[in-house]
Amino acid sequence: MAGTRAQTRVKGASRTSDPGASPEQCRSYLRQMRLIRHFEEKAGEAYSLGKIGGFCHLYIGQEAVAVGSIAALLADDYITTSYRDHGHALARGLSARSVMAELYGKATGCSRGKGGSMHLFDASLGFLGGHGIVGGHIPLTAGMAFAAKYRKTDQVAVCYFGEAAVNIGSFHETLNMAALWKLPAVFIVENNGYGMGTALARASSLLDLAHRAYSYEMAEEVVDGQDVFAVRSAMDRAVERARLESLPTLLEMRTYRYVGHSMSDAAHGTYRSKEEVEEFRQRDPIKLLEKHMIAAGMIDEAGVKALDVEIMAEVEDAVTFAEESPDPAPEELWTDVLAGGQ
Repeated sequence: MAGTRAQTRVKGASRTSDPGASPEQCRSYLRQMRLIRHFEEKAGEAYSLGKIGGFCHLYIGQEAVAVGSIAALLADDYITTSYRDHGHALARGLSARSVMAELYGKATGCSRGKGGSMHLFDASLGFLGGHGIVGGHIPLTAGMAFAAKYRKTDQVAVCYFGEAAVNIGSFHETLNMAALWKLPAVFIVENNGYGMGTALARASSLLDLAHRAYSYEMAEEVVDGQDVFAVRSAMDRAVERARLESLPTLLEMRTYRYVGHSMSDAAHGTYRSKEEVEEFRQRDPIKLLEKHMIAAGMIDEAGVKALDVEIMAEVEDAVTFAEESPDPAPEELWTDVLAGGQ
């Protein structure tokens, strides 16, 4: 059963067997993906120890989507994400220190300790959230794209959300508006197969989610989200369409999370089997990239281990920084609040 499902999940997805990426690009991809993986593992550990409160949704297994797609953007492009946002924030360039401190609710966090795991934010990098309401940020992306078009810039607005969000009204309303007004936007469905614990087949009559773009005569593509090169290639096409033609695209990234929906959810044993998870681990995006790089002579096992040591030190430094940072001062309750038109 799991084998059939695994094959179905990548069927029709675009892949890039000859990426043409330079050794420098590949090393950058690998470093970012391993940083996200180690960061998330450490965040999960800290949450289990009670050092991180609230909700916490890890990105383990989906790293290629954020890294490959964000690499195609310019510094002034806009990004919004759902609550599973740690990986996107790190790929965009937020420091591990600022993200970890935010998870700890500290004043040195990227949202000054007020947002937590689901609401990472850094306007200086065009990273405009982390949003906790499923699909609530999708219309905001259309607004950002409209603003870019109105101001006649070449900026692109990118929106990440899970497959469960495609069943809500604002998804369809936004895609219709984006197509009608020809907005420079890229909508990315990170289809990991489950909306919390509900399998896609139990929630959607259409399993090829990219085809939902047909209703709006919008460009669409199904992409192997475990292949960072395929992700980058598809994103390059979508960004070029948005930047040069002011046209939106819907990309369905077929991926998989190796952990539970949140820290309160078991990795397997409830709505999916251990065998299914292990099968998808055979296409771990990090291992696929490492295999390519080793075969191409870009890195060896010793190089991978050395990179790991470097990244682990960065993550440990982020944890120390977060633990030693101060809590937000009580008066901070009144800052960053828009009221009275000010």
